Amino acid sequence: MTDDGAAAFHRIKIRVAALVFDGQDVALIRRTNDRGATHYSLPGGNVEPAEPLPDALRRELREELGLTPGDIVGEPRFTWLLDAMVTRPGSPPPRKLHLVYQVRLGHGARRRLKAFEDDDAVGRGEVVWLPYEQTGDLALFPPVPVAALGADGYLEGGPALLDAVNDTNYRWI
Repeated sequence: MTDDGAAAFHRIKIRVAALVFDGQDVALIRRTNDRGATHYSLPGGNVEPAEPLPDALRRELREELGLTPGDIVGEPRFTWLLDAMVTRPGSPPPRKLHLVYQVRLGHGARRRLKAFEDDDAVGRGEVVWLPYEQTGDLALFPPVPVAALGADGYLEGGPALLDAVNDTNYRWI
């Protein structure tokens, strides 16, 4: 990364995201850009100033999926931390620290969730449910190894701190 590239990432934002599981299926938000390229993202978003992380995760899941605390089983489980300095179209992006959690839905909760997610910055996305093992070839952001999770979608001995992503090892669609 050049000095100019490093300067673009002088701001740091924290983003919470979740792998929302219903059995073996995971919720992803699918969008297609104006060039016809499809990409997927984990439900989540930026943490507001002074907002506790658990509150930010609950808020984002409510906004994006319509998920309430009564819809989940147990507590969200922290899974990965990803440091991302990726250039994107538009204004210079901040450096983002992605905190990724796992959330398990209770019986019947999925049918009450939203089918679409509207984002002021990037428009409407469709909420899709895919078997987590089949996510390996998707253009996913943040680029976390969902398909590599162990039995029943749980992390089995892998590192919580993932390799950082930047313009040399990730290309924004």
